[in-house]
Amino acid sequence: MTELAVHPTVKRFQSRQPGEASAAAPVLLDSAGLRQLALEAGADDAGLVEIDRPEIADQKSDILAVFPHARTLLSFVRRMNRENLRSAARSIANLEFHMTIDEVDAIARRIVAALEERGVRAINGGAGGFPMEASRWPGKIWVISHKPVAVAAGLGRMGIHRNVIHPQFGNHILLGTVVMDAVVTSYSKPIDYNPCLECKLCVAACPTGAIGPDGHFNFAACYTHNYREFMGGFTDWVERIAGSRNAREYRSKVDDAETVSMWQSLSFGPNYKAAYCLAVCPAGEDVIGPFLKDRRQYLQDVVRPLQEKEETIYVTAGSDAEAYVRRRYPHKRTKRVGNGFRPASIGQFLAGLSLSFQRQQADGLNATYHFTFTGAEELKATVVIRNKTLEVRAGHAGKAGLRVTADSRTWLRFLAGEQRLVWALIRHKIRITGSPRLMAAFARCFPR
Repeated sequence: MTELAVHPTVKRFQSRQPGEASAAAPVLLDSAGLRQLALEAGADDAGLVEIDRPEIADQKSDILAVFPHARTLLSFVRRMNRENLRSAARSIANLEFHMTIDEVDAIARRIVAALEERGVRAINGGAGGFPMEASRWPGKIWVISHKPVAVAAGLGRMGIHRNVIHPQFGNHILLGTVVMDAVVTSYSKPIDYNPCLECKLCVAACPTGAIGPDGHFNFAACYTHNYREFMGGFTDWVERIAGSRNAREYRSKVDDAETVSMWQSLSFGPNYKAAYCLAVCPAGEDVIGPFLKDRRQYLQDVVRPLQEKEETIYVTAGSDAEAYVRRRYPHKRTKRVGNGFRPASIGQFLAGLSLSFQRQQADGLNATYHFTFTGAEELKATVVIRNKTLEVRAGHAGKAGLRVTADSRTWLRFLAGEQRLVWALIRHKIRITGSPRLMAAFARCFPR
């Protein structure tokens, strides 16, 4: 190998001025100039957050894992076209999502490129819309949670529909994040009010009842329907194919329109089944006018077309969503499907209970459960269901009405439908002490 010191590239590099060649000292960037850079790259608004900001403390380790040099996060928003998003035609609404997501990724790339030209190391903080760290499934498959970063950066606050509402643009936005190895002259602060009007139109429009008027959010109801052609729903569809003996049996499980819809998502990008909470939200200075001018007309133009649309709502059997659709939207069809929730560890099982908990199924249930897991994962936990609420604690606490002792691998196989409970009980891989009624009641709260 040529001696490094005499290599032409090395010689040209060494001939540069020290200021150009060295990036050891932290770069100080002007905050206003950096925000202007983001706007010129195509962002509609931007804010800056230091890596040590308490509001994003739970993300710090993940951010440093992908970019150890991180010092500052630049959060930005890109507006979507409201009328496209409000359309009852999913092709129009989803195309708006896809096009804007592509723009978000392109904006982040332009910002990173501009910073790189200035000698600042930076990365795009993850895909704008579709998580790609699939090897982590069913855990966190995204790099950065854009929403809390945007809130910390003063770009809005979370509404009861769990979307960021920008004070000017409302919730008709998508978010992006750029992470850089630089400090800035000043950082953004959260806004001092919530743009959410608490009008509950998102509650009225949600086809699954996922958004409660009291602020409760049923994650599983939203995920099972809206993300039917993503991740877990796709997994369930593939298993329906694998479980069918022939084409006729497959068609009895999945009609032709569903198959074509899945093909469309595979060909052009995953499509949402509903984003009605975003569509009907009237918050934001640029958005609120028609709502204030004539609320009845706003309901007629924006909300009712989504409520009255005849469509299939995907639900898990025995879920709160299934009961809600039948009661609230009898003209909409329900179809029972799996949502692909299959924990890979006991830790994921316990963490996922809050996501899949169906509080209406827990009506009248007041019970404490002690779980003891043995084998590959040794863990103790307490689950308390009371007054239609769920609490999961580490260790055993209180007096249990039901005690479950299970080999951890056997329990995970049981949850995945690969192990029959009777077999596990006979072989003492799972042992239950207490009323079987409480076990059945527990199962009803977490339909799969």
